[in-house]
Amino acid sequence: MPPKTGLSKLFAVAFIVLTAAAIAGMVAMLIVYKTQIAEMNPTPRPTMPSTTMAPPPAMRLPRNLLPESYNIFIQLQLYIKIIEEVNVTSPNQTLLFSGNSTVHFHCVERTSRIYLHSNGPTVSAPRLIDKDTNELVKIDRYLHHEDESHFLELQLSEYLEAGRNYSLFLAFEGEMSENLEALYVSKYVESRFLAATNLEPTNARSLFPCFDEPDFKAVFYLTVIHRLETTALSNAPVSVSNIIDEEWKYTRFMATPRMSSYLLAFTVSEFTATDSPNSRITYSRPEATAAGHAVYAAKMTPKILEFYENHFDLRYPMKTLDQIALTDLEPLAMENWGLITYQEGALLYQEGVSSWLHKEDIVHIISHELAHQWFGNLVTMKWWNEVWLNEGFASYMSYLAVDNAEPSFQIKDTMIMSDLHSAFEEDALTSSHPLSTPLEEVQTTSQILGMFDAISYSKGAMVLRMLADFAMIIGILIGLVLFSQVRQEKGVFSIGTLMEKWTTQMGYPVITINTTNGEIHQKHFLYNNSTFCSSLFSLWWLIPIRYATKSSSPSLVWLDVRGPGNITTQQHKKLNYWILANVNCTGYYRVNYDPDNWQRLMTQLETNPNRIPLMNRGQLVDDAFNLARAELVNVTLALNSTRFLRHETAYLPWESAVRNLEYFVLMFDRSEVYGPMQVYLREQVKELYNFFRNYTDNSTVPEDHSLQHNQIIAIDVACSNGLPECIEMARSKFAGWMKSNDTNDIHTNLRAVIYCQAVAAGDKKEWEFAWEKFQSSTDTSEKDQLRKALACTKKTWLLSRYLEYTLDPDKIRLMDVASTVYFIAQNAAGQALAWNFIRANWDYVSQG
Repeated sequence: MPPKTGLSKLFAVAFIVLTAAAIAGMVAMLIVYKTQIAEMNPTPRPTMPSTTMAPPPAMRLPRNLLPESYNIFIQLQLYIKIIEEVNVTSPNQTLLFSGNSTVHFHCVERTSRIYLHSNGPTVSAPRLIDKDTNELVKIDRYLHHEDESHFLELQLSEYLEAGRNYSLFLAFEGEMSENLEALYVSKYVESRFLAATNLEPTNARSLFPCFDEPDFKAVFYLTVIHRLETTALSNAPVSVSNIIDEEWKYTRFMATPRMSSYLLAFTVSEFTATDSPNSRITYSRPEATAAGHAVYAAKMTPKILEFYENHFDLRYPMKTLDQIALTDLEPLAMENWGLITYQEGALLYQEGVSSWLHKEDIVHIISHELAHQWFGNLVTMKWWNEVWLNEGFASYMSYLAVDNAEPSFQIKDTMIMSDLHSAFEEDALTSSHPLSTPLEEVQTTSQILGMFDAISYSKGAMVLRMLADFAMIIGILIGLVLFSQVRQEKGVFSIGTLMEKWTTQMGYPVITINTTNGEIHQKHFLYNNSTFCSSLFSLWWLIPIRYATKSSSPSLVWLDVRGPGNITTQQHKKLNYWILANVNCTGYYRVNYDPDNWQRLMTQLETNPNRIPLMNRGQLVDDAFNLARAELVNVTLALNSTRFLRHETAYLPWESAVRNLEYFVLMFDRSEVYGPMQVYLREQVKELYNFFRNYTDNSTVPEDHSLQHNQIIAIDVACSNGLPECIEMARSKFAGWMKSNDTNDIHTNLRAVIYCQAVAAGDKKEWEFAWEKFQSSTDTSEKDQLRKALACTKKTWLLSRYLEYTLDPDKIRLMDVASTVYFIAQNAAGQALAWNFIRANWDYVSQG
């Protein structure tokens, strides 16, 4: 098909688009959801050939045996409390665990070998039974493969026959991890301990022998033997819990639904419950529960869950939903079916200590994890190369859930732009990967872990958002409520056709519009512009365009783009003032213009920015800086795109500018350019700082959440670039805290930024005060704020000391080591220190 374009004024369509966006987005997502169910779940059992199964592939289990269920018994020797008092004999802590598992499986292809996964625990006493005859099947030998496959191979003296059912018993024993992997121990306040699991993606095999691949779904029956004073939680409700003797009890759980092995979870602790309606229970440390820190999460969870049930028209399938705030967890949260685990800071809200804005993070994280109860748990990708189907859907759905649960926050656009920019940055590198990466490139555990990145989460969400928007537009244009196909001049254009290139190729396009001659073309956007750019971005798309004249209000039209190369619009003569493409950033692409149009847009921003949608005000800045970084426009253009900020009070444009300028600061902080850059930023932010000054000086914040975010940016940019009144404010409030030992004069929203700027402007005295407060605080939010602030000092010897502290888990928790080093690396004074430290201590730092 030859290149074509067409501009048509669809004002009625534009109005319907804006008013029907939410409904159409839901419709499109449900279409994709329903079509994915068949593709993502394991296929039905294959027919049963009589031939012997060939040796397994290098890193994947053969499909000749299909697990049906597991019966797992496990005993933890862990002591929850170690008493350390004079004249009191305390036991030595033990991290040992032992148990056994019986996997019931169906043979679909004749074989004389059994392959499953086991990595770590010592396995013994194998016993294989033919369930159809109740006879033992002799095992000649069993061995572990000494490679990354983690295969446990059992060689049999006879064949397992297709169509028959078997059970395999294995005993195991091992040691709990102290590195937040598989079954691990967490030490917290006053020498107290808990045990928890973290099995995604390939750690189930480090707990018990199993078929540890996502499409080997099975039912799990778990029994945990644990200390008398502790409580055990798992995916399913408790079936029975009884005392064994004066030291031990056992807890047996009901059957889980059929699920992947990585979703199995249990915890053993003395944590206590905060109840919600309908058996939605949040667990936390007893003192945190008593202080009400879990109340906000307990309030939001049923609300979010109800939204998803109504949205998907599908009830949450489990009888209970437990959530637990763990003192240590390697990811921020994990969506285990029926028992979601969180880092404390991701779930607990502390009145009077936590920032008001911290509620946004909590409701966002809960929304993401609850979305997984459908996308990921109920419907699961076949293999980890498609993890974006889990994470992209959950990220996208969380926009809708948060907006429903806390509409007053009005943070949907902020969440979208955050994901858009995270995806853009990573996807512009030659090291990026497609959403759907070829199977052969995702085999080992390290390759699987590499898929959990901004591409799977953020790009996945952005492509789904783009699809939802596209589906809604086409549905309106062709008069269909639910569409699955759009006819073109040649053949049929389906959702699958549309999505294929977006999911199977890495990167994204930059669309260049020349308003002088009306030409438009697209090509692969990369930061390294000298790298070969593919021509795969030959997509058919409807690009929302807003254009204006000096005398008229902006109008919305749709640009029909078909095929690669140059495309000429016949209406370009009408565009005699400015044109703005990708209105509200619905498309996953950047936009470049000819210099004249860039200048007209910047003039519009400086004279009346409200004529340009808020999301686009931020995106114009982001596009300009990143196009400059790729040497597609002049750096001067990028810097000029920030001139309008002097009179801007909205958050998104400022966030975009500050984030992009951080790259320039990193490039120029030791050059003569840095001084003039600071002067410019100081002048640009002065009006914004003064806009919030009455709030800041009186330790108050605006009601609007967006403005609350921007108040923090105003203080950060003003103090960082030497605005005297800002530095004096931070010093004064911090000094008041040091004198009175009372933080009431610093609003909880502003503590993190004021702590940081005061420590940056201070000396040893301020740093050591902050360190002492960090060590003595039991408040998760306060500790996180102080831990970041300690990295703000300009004294290299203090930063060096701080880096050394990260090697001591009694000073810096293992899960916080990587982020602490990152905070130090963001500081110009700490970049070289952090780099040398990471190289010298990689084995320890990488554990967190």
